[in-house]
Formats: sequence, C-alpha cells, structure tokens
Amino acid sequence: MKDFNAKLVKDQVVEWIRDWFDKNGKGCNAVIGISGGKDSSVVAALCAEALGKDRVIGVTMPNGVQADIADSMHLINHLGIQHCSVNIGDTYKTLMAAVEEQLGTLDKEVSNQTIINMPPRLRMTTLYAISQSMNGRVANTCNLSEDWVGYSTRYGDAAGDFSPLGGLVVREVIAIGKELGLPIELVEKTPSDGLCGKTDEDNLGFTYAALDHYIRTGECDDPKTKALIDDKHAKNLFKLKPIPHFEYNA
Repeated sequence: MKDFNAKLVKDQVVEWIRDWFDKNGKGCNAVIGISGGKDSSVVAALCAEALGKDRVIGVTMPNGVQADIADSMHLINHLGIQHCSVNIGDTYKTLMAAVEEQLGTLDKEVSNQTIINMPPRLRMTTLYAISQSMNGRVANTCNLSEDWVGYSTRYGDAAGDFSPLGGLVVREVIAIGKELGLPIELVEKTPSDGLCGKTDEDNLGFTYAALDHYIRTGECDDPKTKALIDDKHAKNLFKLKPIPHFEYNA
C-alpha cells in the first residue's frame, strides 16, 4: 500500500466521473444502491464530490427486514444526499413462489443459487426504474477484486452504466474511503453479500488481502489459494465480457 496515493487516485476517479457524465449523461443524476458497505459508500461519496450532492440519489432496497439498514442511512445522512427506500420483500416472495411452483411441475426444486441471486437482480430492476424516472445513470459498485473472481450476480450488482471502482482492489477502495473522510465503521465493515449469512472471505475461501496482493503483484504464497483464485477467474471472465453474438457476414 505504500505506493498507493489515495488522494491522487481519488481525485482521478472524481475527474473520470465528471468526464463520463459530460459525455454520457450531461446534467443527469447518479443513482446508487446503498447497502451500507464500503463499496456503495465510496461510490456515493465520489459521485457527490464529482457532481454535487444534489445530483446523487441513494436507494435502499431491503428484502423485508434488513438488520444493517441503519448503516445505509448513516451513509446517506453523512453525505446529505437525496434518497428513497423500496422494499423488495413482497416482490421477492411473490416471484419466488411462482418460480418454485412452476419448477415443481418439472419435478425440480429452487436451487440455492437461485435464492441467493434473485434479490440482487430485483434490486437492479429497482435501480433502473428509479433512474429512468429521475433522469439518472446507475452506478455499478463492484470493485476489481470482486470482478476478478466473479463475486457478483450477473444482471444484478454486476450491472450498471458506469463503474468507478472497477479498476481498484479492496485495500485501495478502503484507502480512498478513508481519504474521503467516510465513517470508519462503514469503510472497514466486514464484507458480506447480506444474502447467505457468510462473509465474502468465507464464501471465497481466501482473504481479500491475498487476492489483492495476487492481482497487483502476480504473487501468491499458497499454491492452493493461487489455484482457487485462478480457477474462479477463468470460470467467471464471461461476466465481464459483452454477450457473445453470431457475426453475420452479408
């Protein structure tokens, strides 16, 4: 981390956001799903600095009762940005029940991955509904570490119109969060998807520190960890690429 200049990179990202909006949404608002974790907090703060807080809309989207919703509101109040809350709980229950019923006619059960991935996809639908009604552009809040190993839901949190953190690993995002003066309890909050009851690192099978170091240096002390990271990276590269399409040569 000694060679990472958080202030310099923060300023560069802020300028990048301004340039992106000038070219792709001049005068538009940034719409951000606020989870209360470091990534959405840092993205919201960067957008507020780049565009002004009046052009940033934070959206909370609890699935029924969300235990850490207070963290989301803490960030929203800290930045003084506009916000709204859309509870996806009833929609999730209705859709899941319909899917479960129809899978039953095929003698199949709802998979665990279906249960985990449906809420992020409903949240992205919600963000685009808000965005299209508020002259907005939806922020992707994934960081490079998550993208590297595919730790995101395609068409869920992996979607968006612009990605301020897509080139930054976890430890760099944390450093920028501190540089922005965000509440330390949000910046250093233990990463969790809030879906399965486990931390990110429990799910991945390795630490973000090991992953960040490998991404930036190509070095990994543990061969098993290296193999696991390489395997996840190879299997999930498709998430970062455009949808393959048939090329018709007329």
